[in-house]
Amino acid sequence: MRISKVYTRTGDAGKTRLAGGQEIWKDAIRVDAYGTVDELNALIGLARVFNQDMPESSGRQRIEIFLTEVQHKLFDLGSLLATAPGTVFRNMPTVTQADVDRLEAAIDVCQLDLEPLKEFILPGGGRVSGFLHQARTVCRRAERICVKLSREESVDVLYVMYLNRLSDALFVYARWIAKVHGEAEFQWERRSSTKEAES
Repeated sequence: MRISKVYTRTGDAGKTRLAGGQEIWKDAIRVDAYGTVDELNALIGLARVFNQDMPESSGRQRIEIFLTEVQHKLFDLGSLLATAPGTVFRNMPTVTQADVDRLEAAIDVCQLDLEPLKEFILPGGGRVSGFLHQARTVCRRAERICVKLSREESVDVLYVMYLNRLSDALFVYARWIAKVHGEAEFQWERRSSTKEAES
């Protein structure tokens, strides 16, 4: 695919075309779905930028490899969501059970280095960890939108499964990279009305 011109003026009336030629409104759920996946991809890109500023370590390289693979797969997913249902074309990207399995394997490996959580943690930590936590929340939103789309149109269940596992993986990697960098992890403190009154 070769893009020779960025603007086309074809979307000025509030509509866009899916791969396959179907014209739909830009506020359609399907457009919202692949737009949110694109937003998630941009956040992953930011995490990679800040990761490159970290000291050389096995942690930095491991995060880079993981996030690079995720960005490519999110581009595949966005392309599939931007394709009109029933449309098939040559070299069409895929999201497979193997992609979901790879995320689960990555989660399991990271978990070996982490202490079990006794309470919810507050999003944050260092720069990379913070962006991964933000990416996790956008990933959850993308998942919710895909679920909503699946109730109206045909959507492969693997798309939702991938986003579900990815949000888990981003959470675990946010914790893992914070540990590698020696950054604090703050747990949510349950505050009762009695404690608040006393303070």
